[in-house]
Amino acid sequence: MNVRNQLGRSAGRGSAGRPRTSQAERSAQTRSALLESAARSLSRYGYGNLVLEQVANEAGYTRGALYHQFKDKQDLTLAALQWILDTWEQEVGRLVEQESEPVTALLTLARGHAVFCRRDFARMAIALRLEFTGQDHPVGREVERSYDELVTHCVQLIDAGRAAGTIPSGPPSRTLALAFVGALEGTVVALAGQAPHDELLAERAVAGVLGLNPVSPDRTRGHS
Repeated sequence: MNVRNQLGRSAGRGSAGRPRTSQAERSAQTRSALLESAARSLSRYGYGNLVLEQVANEAGYTRGALYHQFKDKQDLTLAALQWILDTWEQEVGRLVEQESEPVTALLTLARGHAVFCRRDFARMAIALRLEFTGQDHPVGREVERSYDELVTHCVQLIDAGRAAGTIPSGPPSRTLALAFVGALEGTVVALAGQAPHDELLAERAVAGVLGLNPVSPDRTRGHS
C-alpha cells in the first residue's frame, strides 16, 4: 500500500473518518455559541448585570476564549445584537418579503415574530431598549436604529395597504406603525411560553391596531 497516499487521504479527517473542522470553522462555532449565550443573558439580566465569565461558562468556553473574540462587554453586546437581527431577518424578514400583499405581509411579520420570540434570547432587543431609554450610549443608539428600521418598514407596508384600499385610513402611518410594533411586542412578552396562542393572538392584536376585521380561525390555521 502507498503509505503517502493513505496519509494524504486521511489527513483531513478525524476519528471514524469524519472530516476535521478547520480553525476558521471552530472559531465561528465558538463565536456563535458565545453570541447566543450573551443574548440569553442580556434578555434575562440586562446590560448592566451582564457578567462575561458567566456568558463564557454557559456557552461551554473559558473567559479567555471570549476575550479572544470580543474586546469588552460593549463589543460583545453589539455583536450579539447584530446576530439577533441577522437571525430575525433569516427567519422572519425573509417570509415577510415573500408576501406581495401588504396586509398579509404585516400579519406574517406578527406571527413570525411571535414564533421567533419563543426563545428567550430573541427578546434581547426589547430588554435593551427598555434599559437604555433616555440614555446616550452606543448600545442604546444601535437598538434604537434597528427599532426605527422596523417601524419604517411597517410604515411602508401600511402606506401600500392604504393605497390598495386594504388598510383603512386613520392616524398617520408612523403613528399606526408605532402602535403596531408596540402591540406586537407587548403581546409577545405577556404571552411568553404560551404557544401556540402567542402566534394567533399576536396576529389578532396587530389586526385590531390596523383596523382590520377579526382574523378568521380557518385562515389562521393555514399559517401554522
